[in-house]
Amino acid sequence: MREEIDELESREIATPKKRIGAFVIDDIAVSVLFIAIFWSQISSLRTPEEINLFLTSNFLTIVLIKVAYHTFFVWQSGMTLGKYFMKIRVVTVQSGETPPLHIALVRASMRIVSETFFYLGFIMAFFNPMVQTLHDKLSGCVVVDA
Repeated sequence: MREEIDELESREIATPKKRIGAFVIDDIAVSVLFIAIFWSQISSLRTPEEINLFLTSNFLTIVLIKVAYHTFFVWQSGMTLGKYFMKIRVVTVQSGETPPLHIALVRASMRIVSETFFYLGFIMAFFNPMVQTLHDKLSGCVVVDA
């Protein structure tokens, strides 16, 4: 395990600043995607009650879109749009390679858990030598400079 960490550290672990930048870019990209998909419904919302009903009735769809976005891009290249622009990528701790589909899916699913509980899973990265979030740890991944 120490050997794997040494190899990954030689690749430069992505800084929290780069990861935060990627997070913001990805959230903007996913928000634009939501707006495009749900525009006909969103444009007709007028009251807080209608907005609440819209969010409640589409919650599962919204979660699935987020999971699909993160799974697909991490599986294909190790980079979401945000990671691409910040020049960082996700790799597995064991091999240092782009995660396979099942690992990318686990990471994306656990990312939702990290978000749900007040982003506590993300805060872990600030106290971890490999800057791993909860979803990184649970999926056996780390984010490195590309």
